[in-house]
Amino acid sequence: MNIKYELQNIISGVGKHTEEDLIKAAAHHLRKSEEASRVAQKSEFTKEQETKKLINWIDSQHLWFTEHDENRFIARGAEQRVYLHQDERFVYKLNDSIFYRFWLDYFYSLLIHNYFFPTTAYQIIGFIQEEEVLHAVVKQPFIEITENTNIESVRKFLTDNGFQLKKNNDYFNPGIGLILEDLHDENVLTNNSVLFFIDTVFYLEKSFFSK
Repeated sequence: MNIKYELQNIISGVGKHTEEDLIKAAAHHLRKSEEASRVAQKSEFTKEQETKKLINWIDSQHLWFTEHDENRFIARGAEQRVYLHQDERFVYKLNDSIFYRFWLDYFYSLLIHNYFFPTTAYQIIGFIQEEEVLHAVVKQPFIEITENTNIESVRKFLTDNGFQLKKNNDYFNPGIGLILEDLHDENVLTNNSVLFFIDTVFYLEKSFFSK
């Protein structure tokens, strides 16, 4: 099975039952909601509509995260805040999906990250709403930095694995139909000469869905 076909199966929910993985479960719910809304309304499905449907699903599944502790704050990025988890082998991150047109695109990005980088796999552990802004709460292994990341090493690793440099720290894979952006040295950490991709932003091109 080639990589593109495997990824198509993963984001479509084929294989492992979606309820066993909250990322897959959320993606499955939104995909079905979007399909139903488009049939009923015959108009463009908006992120605002999507967010309302996601919140209704979170309510029904009791998925609000209640263990958030601002005292465990570590860092802030453009799209998320990072906290040390109670199990200090992990961090948890609050992400508002600002980099994505839809929440569904964000969930797809998480699934693709987990496929390519299982040592830093994301797990959704709940959701938080702050000042009417919805955030996914994702848990991820904590990576200790032992040395600065060499961007040239990142570029070599990605080009060896089928990704081509677009500009700066943005890449694309024409064979799969994937765009991978924002891989600066704060999003790829190094521990004992091993690269760990901790914050990736994947986008699907139209060609991704072709056979």
